[in-house]
Amino acid sequence: MRLKTVRLVVMLALIILTAPLIAEAQQPKNVPRVGLLIRNSRASESTRIEAFHRGLQALGYVEGQNIIIEYRFADGNLEQLPQFAAELVRLNVAVIVTAGTPPTRAAQQATKTIPIVMTVVGDPLEGGFVASLAQPGGNITGLIQVSTQLNGKRLELLKEAFPEISRVAVFVHTIVTAKQFQETQRAAEVLGITLQSLDVQGPNPNLDGAFSTATRQRADALLILPAGPVLNLHKKRVVDLVAQSRLPAMYFTREFVEAGGLMSYGPSLPDNWRRAATYVDKILKGTKPADLPVEQPIKFELVINRASREG
Repeated sequence: MRLKTVRLVVMLALIILTAPLIAEAQQPKNVPRVGLLIRNSRASESTRIEAFHRGLQALGYVEGQNIIIEYRFADGNLEQLPQFAAELVRLNVAVIVTAGTPPTRAAQQATKTIPIVMTVVGDPLEGGFVASLAQPGGNITGLIQVSTQLNGKRLELLKEAFPEISRVAVFVHTIVTAKQFQETQRAAEVLGITLQSLDVQGPNPNLDGAFSTATRQRADALLILPAGPVLNLHKKRVVDLVAQSRLPAMYFTREFVEAGGLMSYGPSLPDNWRRAATYVDKILKGTKPADLPVEQPIKFELVINRASREG
């Protein structure tokens, strides 16, 4: 009995000692970590994140097996972005993927060495993220949204759909630059349209007040310009208020149409995210971001909701 007891004790000791080694051997080594720094909530960005995953899978990456993704969602609180960017740097991620200008700025300020892939930035030259589109020159590259060039086209499509409109209320935010509004103004002059600027400031903008102003000033239609995370976070409320106003509206992304809005025109943001996976793959294989030209969108979409209550 004593011999059996000794053998049992020895066997248990060996199992305890070798268990960590076995577990360590089962874990993949040198698996790259990729950080995602996003200003909105996970729910609001689910379609784009899924597109990013599909892009990675097409390149042979499986999350949890040969790639690890560290997610950081600010839920619209831009003040959290610097903290999240610093966390990703401390984790020594191989690449940081950003969605929008504020996250890209936070990542840029947090590191000058870790590659940064931007997915939805309006003007990276104006933002100081790259030296040029063809030769970024630093640790930032990726894809742009070209929102500035599209605002005039959005207004043109709105006028084509509703030829009688002459006064259009434009939702703007401090993130929407003067350059964007000026370009829209030039298009409005050509089309014989008067623009009314409706300011939606802060994380909880007075949307009811903005719509009341549009009605009081006798707007014929609404143009929703890209305004950072503000309108994205309140897209359902925006769509509901537009429906109540009975005014036709043009949005900058299809997510508003999917929430019940009438029409949108712009680049396919999920396609941008899918293509961002290609940048991540090239960087993980050794290409420097300075050698990867910034790409403009190649897929644009006009989305119309025939069941919308607007207009």
